[in-house]
Amino acid sequence: MGISAYSRARSYPNMKTVGELSLLVCLIIVCFNGRGWSQRLPRPQPQQSQVPCFFIFGDSLVDNGNNNGMLTLARANYRPYGIDFPQGTTGRFTNGRTFVDALAQLMGFTRYIPPYSRARGPELLRGVNYASGAAGIRDETGDNLGAHSSMNGQVANFANTVMQMRRLFRGDTNALSSYLNTCIYYCGLGSNDYLNNYFMPNFYTTSSDFSTKAYADALIQDYTRQLTQLHSLGARKVIVTAVGPIGCIPYQLARYHGNSSRCNENINKAILLFNSELRKLVDRFNGGQLQGAKFVYLDSYKSSNDLYQNGTAYVDMFA
Repeated sequence: MGISAYSRARSYPNMKTVGELSLLVCLIIVCFNGRGWSQRLPRPQPQQSQVPCFFIFGDSLVDNGNNNGMLTLARANYRPYGIDFPQGTTGRFTNGRTFVDALAQLMGFTRYIPPYSRARGPELLRGVNYASGAAGIRDETGDNLGAHSSMNGQVANFANTVMQMRRLFRGDTNALSSYLNTCIYYCGLGSNDYLNNYFMPNFYTTSSDFSTKAYADALIQDYTRQLTQLHSLGARKVIVTAVGPIGCIPYQLARYHGNSSRCNENINKAILLFNSELRKLVDRFNGGQLQGAKFVYLDSYKSSNDLYQNGTAYVDMFA
């Protein structure tokens, strides 16, 4: 996502959200059959987390400061962002922690995964966050907001990280490959390819170039290549998130004047086409298309829609 009007994460997860996050971590570890890393590999931190490292790819929902030095409207290094975060304003598009901050904590990491823009040296062994506000699967997505790092750019940055890590493993590529195979990778993109591309016809031509089905197929084709590149660089245990019901976010509600529905269902229907194809892609990867890969499909559309549709059920949890 891009500017402040799009930000919708909060740092106060309710009890059900915390429980779901905890369950998600357990399911991820079981699904990935996570085991301890080899004793001959360098440890990322003194204490033992459930996995040695965590690499993050995405947009503003998980960006933790990579856009701070860029010429862009998609920046969050100013108040009120960070007002409830221990380190203050960091570039996170929220008042406090992001989803992956909480996820990393539940996996046993006691320090936040650093942004690529400042990750250096042995710190790389814990993982890196490459996410960039306004980023999408397509390179041109988000250009209306300014500079950013698309998924192609984030994959290239990960390749650069792998090269740097080779020095930490003294050139032992087999040991490095084994280490990277034990890490968890989070990939959450696609929202901006609709909000800051397809459904912005005054800036982009994609809505006239593609039907919603053809556009979803084109995105999946690009995403397949990008995820395959991550696999070739060592990623084996990958969380892939669906796109949420972005037709219901405040920015869209402020723009949309439709029927009795509170949401822009044209956007949500397009998102469901993408999510359906994304789930099929995950099934293909797990079915042997990518050797040794274990992908988890995180249905954030369903969970977000539940929160939206049944919001009153959560009121008591904040009382």
